[in-house]
Amino acid sequence: MSLARRHRDHVLAQSAAAAILSTEGAHTAALAPRRAGTTAADTAAAQINLRLTHDLRRLKEIASVARRIEVKRTMLPEYAPWVAGILQAGKDAGQGVAEAVLPTIMIWLIDTGDFAAAMPLIEHVILHDVPLPSRYQRSAPALIVEEVAMAAIKVQQAGGSFPFPILLQIDVLTREIDMHDEIRAKLCKAIGFELATSAEEIDPATPDFTTAASTALVHLRRAQGLHDRVGAKDRIKRLERALAKAASAIPAAPEQAGTAG
Repeated sequence: MSLARRHRDHVLAQSAAAAILSTEGAHTAALAPRRAGTTAADTAAAQINLRLTHDLRRLKEIASVARRIEVKRTMLPEYAPWVAGILQAGKDAGQGVAEAVLPTIMIWLIDTGDFAAAMPLIEHVILHDVPLPSRYQRSAPALIVEEVAMAAIKVQQAGGSFPFPILLQIDVLTREIDMHDEIRAKLCKAIGFELATSAEEIDPATPDFTTAASTALVHLRRAQGLHDRVGAKDRIKRLERALAKAASAIPAAPEQAGTAG
């Protein structure tokens, strides 16, 4: 067995041991006894996969979206040790019987609005090209971009502010990945709205306002160009008017008088 495999087994076994120290975990372990020839990590993977299967079945029985989100929030701590072990083990971790666990937990963290906790999983999924379970019927990057962008837009439409570093990191991670223009447009809109809100808090008479507003316009115009119905036209017009007003209010620099020859 390679050193890398031994390290992976050690990390996963430790993580899973903490994850199943509960009444439900003990029941799960009993359902997945260790077979001859399997490693501790293989057994742990089977156990965490059974836990996920049980939790997915429970969520499917809940009709209310809001209620499902609350239940996911209570379930998430049970997976934290396993996820930490996967992230620590790196690229080859989580393959096989439990490969659906980490991307599913990533989606649950997005659903519950815990974007800071979701980011390490998002980065792992994108950088290591981890597929989503087939039930999602979308690529991981497309789902991540759309769900995070829509969450940001929802907050922005309610008058709030979304963490800009999250949007920027999603953009950087997925910039070179092919996806539908409509999805990319939503992320550009969310970034543009966040930048526009920041620009509007700056004194229009300063160069900083012009720079900030112009940067926001780049993203909003790209969003509108990618998808005409993305809903950025009004914000674009508002920023353009503000920039024009700011430009007209700045007095022209006096021409320097020529020197006598």
